[in-house]
Amino acid sequence: MSHRWINFPIREGTYSRQAHCDLPDGTFERELGREGFFGPVSHMHHTHPPTGWIDWEGPLRPHAFDLNAIEAAPTCPWQAPLVLENADIELRFWRLGEPMRHLVRNSDGDQLLFIHHGEGSLYCDYGHLTFRDGDYLVIPRGTAWRLEPREKCEILMIENVDGAYQLPDKGMLGPNAIFDPAVLDHPRLDQTFRDQQDENTWQVRVKRLGEISTVTFPFNPLDAVGWHGDNTVVRLNWRDIRPVMSHRYHLPPSAHTTFVARGFVVCTFCPRPIESDPGALKVPFYHNNDDYDEVLFYHRGNFFSRDNIEQGMITFHPCGFAHGPHPKALRKSQDDPASFTDEVAVMIDTRRSLRITETAEGVENAAYVNSWQAPGKVE
Repeated sequence: MSHRWINFPIREGTYSRQAHCDLPDGTFERELGREGFFGPVSHMHHTHPPTGWIDWEGPLRPHAFDLNAIEAAPTCPWQAPLVLENADIELRFWRLGEPMRHLVRNSDGDQLLFIHHGEGSLYCDYGHLTFRDGDYLVIPRGTAWRLEPREKCEILMIENVDGAYQLPDKGMLGPNAIFDPAVLDHPRLDQTFRDQQDENTWQVRVKRLGEISTVTFPFNPLDAVGWHGDNTVVRLNWRDIRPVMSHRYHLPPSAHTTFVARGFVVCTFCPRPIESDPGALKVPFYHNNDDYDEVLFYHRGNFFSRDNIEQGMITFHPCGFAHGPHPKALRKSQDDPASFTDEVAVMIDTRRSLRITETAEGVENAAYVNSWQAPGKVE
C-alpha cells in the first residue's frame, strides 16, 4: 500500500481550514495545482471571482465547439473530421449512417470510440460485439475492425498516438471501485461473427504515420475460428460506472478517471448525488490546471456548471488561466442547490498543448470567452 509522511501546508492570511469547504465569507477559492490534480497544490482566497475578466485579447482563451454543426459523414473513420490534436492524441467526430464495406486497422496507436448516439455491431479480429449509446470501445493498435450501425451513429474518436489505453490505479479504493472489471465485455466468436465470413473481395485500410495503405484480400480477413490471450477489444458503458463521491467534499476530476493513456487521461462524469454538507462546495472549483489542457465533451443531461452548453458540444480550456463555474451556476449552488446531477460528459486532460483544427474553428462559438460575465449567458 502506498504511503507518505505527515506534512503541513504553508498558511498565510485568511484561509479555509480545508480545501473546497467552509470558505471565508466573501471569498472565492482558486486551486493552483500541478500534474493535473495529482501533484502539489495551493488554494488562494480572492475577493473577486477568478473568472471576472471584462475583456480578452490573444489566443489563450477558453473555447466552445458545436460538433452538431459538423456535417461530414464518411464511412471510413480515417476520413472523420479532426477537431483537436497534439503529438499524443487525435480527437475526431465521426458520423456513420451505413455499414462499413471495408475494414480498417490503426498502426499508429490504440483507438477509443465513445458512442454518442446510435447502436449497432462491431466486427473485428476477435469476433462480434454489439454497441449502444454511452459505450466506450477500446480497440487495440493493429486490430482490424468495422462497424455496422443499426441507426445513424455519432462517435467521438480518441486516438492514443503511439500509445495504449490502460486502467487507472484505484489505490486504497481497491480494484472493484468505480467499475468492477467484471463489467468489461469483449467480442465473441458467435454465430453472427461466423455468418459475416465470406469469400468476397475485402479491403483493409491501414493507417500508419498518418498515411493510408489499402490491402486487398480475395476473402474476408475476419475469418478467425478461435483465439486465446488478454489483448482484445473491450466495451464499457458509462451506466456501469459507479462514481466515487463524498457528501462533504467536492472531489477533483481525477477521481473520475476511466482510462490512462500516453500523455493524457480520459475521465467520465456520471450522474451522482451532489454534496449535501452545508459548507461543502457544490460545483467544480475555480482552478489553474497549469500543466494540462482540459477538454470536455457533453454527452447528455443538464450540465450544471455551464450555461448554454448542449449535447454534442466540446469546451476546451488551455492551461494557463483560471476557470470554473459560470456565475449563474455558482449562485444557484449557493442559494438553491440541487440534490443530484444528471450530466454525462467525457473529459480529456492532455499533458501537451492541443492544436485547434480548421474544422473546430468553423463550428466555434466565439462568444464563449464572455460567458463568465454576469449574467453568465452566451449571446
